[in-house]
Amino acid sequence: MFQQLRSRAVHVGRRQLDSTRRYTAYARAAAPRVMQADALVPGLIAAGAGAAALAFALRGDKSLAERVGQLEISAAEQTSSAFVFIKPHAVTGDVKALVQKELDKAGITIVSEGSIKAETIDKEQLIDTHYGAIAAKAVKLKPGTLTVQPKAQAEFEKAFGMSWSDALSKGLVYNATDGAQKLGLTFDGLGAKWGTLKKGKDMLKFGGGFYCGKVDGIFVINGFYMDMRKAFTTPGTCIYYYETQWPSQSLSWEDFRGKVLGGTDPKTAPAGSLRNQIYQNWQSLKLKAEPNTGDNGVHASASPFEALAERSNWLGASLTTDAFGKALLASGVPLKMIKQWTDDPPVNFEGKKQSLFDLLEDLDGRDCLRKAAKIATEN
Repeated sequence: MFQQLRSRAVHVGRRQLDSTRRYTAYARAAAPRVMQADALVPGLIAAGAGAAALAFALRGDKSLAERVGQLEISAAEQTSSAFVFIKPHAVTGDVKALVQKELDKAGITIVSEGSIKAETIDKEQLIDTHYGAIAAKAVKLKPGTLTVQPKAQAEFEKAFGMSWSDALSKGLVYNATDGAQKLGLTFDGLGAKWGTLKKGKDMLKFGGGFYCGKVDGIFVINGFYMDMRKAFTTPGTCIYYYETQWPSQSLSWEDFRGKVLGGTDPKTAPAGSLRNQIYQNWQSLKLKAEPNTGDNGVHASASPFEALAERSNWLGASLTTDAFGKALLASGVPLKMIKQWTDDPPVNFEGKKQSLFDLLEDLDGRDCLRKAAKIATEN
């Protein structure tokens, strides 16, 4: 029986390869050189050619390789794919039902879903990778090494009555680890004080995952992180994720985040958004406490690129076989650079250092790919 199955598999494989060769020969005979790719690709698809057959056909055919690259770019431009998860504090049956209902109402398809336990998140450091730049600013990097844009510096001076450079020179700015030590607080204690801060008053957002708050007379960077990490690594809890996609033309990434998901603060998020609904109905949804800016119910990717990074981290997706990863490669962004970018490094763009994630935030697939290619040429 095994021999019969093996013979059949070999026969089918040869038949597919023969079919591929026929289409290859037909395309090369019937089409001008510049049109070979366009003539061949439909034939390969019609023949049911697999990856091996496509690789065989591509060998040495630059025009076809370029055409396939354009198809990969086009696919990523036409379909948006985001990684969404319910945070541990909000994983209840009622919240799952709400998220699924709202995604469906927005025309968003759930491709896959499942849970990831806190023990796995802790052991494999998934949350630290997920919040890489946030974690680094809270734990590893010193404030003087951080890039604070002129607009953020102006907001700092307006809110606190001193310039950012003066605060640094006077030794008043600390990362979360050093700030807790300076104030004689545990991480839980720092997190509790941070939770009382008001955005725009004594807590400012400098950029994506980059916050500065005034706590007991000093300025602390990302003082919420260690408390937030604990929320994801407490034994017995989990996240519940959804791998999603939707037609790009039907919903912009900006509206996906702003209207479907809602802003960071669930209290002020637009009415009808997921985060605001969870905030308004937290008791009937069986949450244990009222949501806040940290425990705001749901997370979703901030851009197509962040979605790629998150699928790679949480689901183990390959950067070279993921649809958006292939589109980035076809757009001329080297694999090594894509890997580096998943950590949200500061990059050179238009004459200044900026957060890679910030530069690509809220962009749809086409704009994200084009901007990423442009950033790649400057780094």
